[in-house]
Amino acid sequence: MKKLGVLVCTNSALDYIPHDYDIRVIRSTILMGGKEYVDFEELTASQFYEMIESDSSLFPRTAMASTGTMLEAYEKLRDEGCDEAIFITISSKMSGIYENAMIAKNMVEGIKVTVFDSKTVGYLQCKMAFLAHDLANEGKSMDEIVEALSFIRDNNHIYFAVKDLKFLVKNGRLSNAAGFVADVLKIKPLLEIDKNGAVVTVEKIRTFSKAVERVLEKFLEETKGKDIEPFIIHANNPEIAQWLREQVLAAKPELKEIKDYLLTPAVGAHCGPKAITIGYVLNH
Repeated sequence: MKKLGVLVCTNSALDYIPHDYDIRVIRSTILMGGKEYVDFEELTASQFYEMIESDSSLFPRTAMASTGTMLEAYEKLRDEGCDEAIFITISSKMSGIYENAMIAKNMVEGIKVTVFDSKTVGYLQCKMAFLAHDLANEGKSMDEIVEALSFIRDNNHIYFAVKDLKFLVKNGRLSNAAGFVADVLKIKPLLEIDKNGAVVTVEKIRTFSKAVERVLEKFLEETKGKDIEPFIIHANNPEIAQWLREQVLAAKPELKEIKDYLLTPAVGAHCGPKAITIGYVLNH
């Protein structure tokens, strides 16, 4: 049976999800306060959010892994006996990681690499990676694996709110920021990841609490009558995560549970502390 190597980028926050899979993580670097930190290895989520919440002068930026780093990761998998590899990246609309991964793919020899644009970020990248492993163990082909991952990619939706929009705007991660009025940074909009994998504004809202309420309302409206797996992702905001969970379970008791996941520093640098997300993926 062919051996498949599975990779994700650091933005997946795989490090914060207990699992038994052999999945390699291509890590970004956080640049902050004149220092550089390798995501998770040198700066965990709890450390990161404590730093930026206690010192408002700190403004984090990120630097993605180089093509050379990705090439080395592919070669390591090859040397460990992998015939093929799949690298599940953050949305190509949010980062240049996908492009770098493609360049490295075209440089490597002795292993067939598939680079899969997840068109999302966070937990769903992990879900895709776990599924790729499971399907490979069942003997499925790469075409079959990509088809299964494409179902997740094409059948999910994520809504979110940020407490401070400056992180998204200054890091250039908000696709339609140019359409805002002069006091853009005072707005706490309802945001989404659209079908192309871009972060866009759905509605302009004046307060964070109202934006969180609209996140909940949109989620409940959109998932009515659907068979879904829901999830919450947050930037060190367990209180609002718990509130969201309680509200959704009260409205949709058939769901039984809603897991929540942390945003790693490489993503938190762009959305800022206290950002809150609720999303879902259709069950196949």
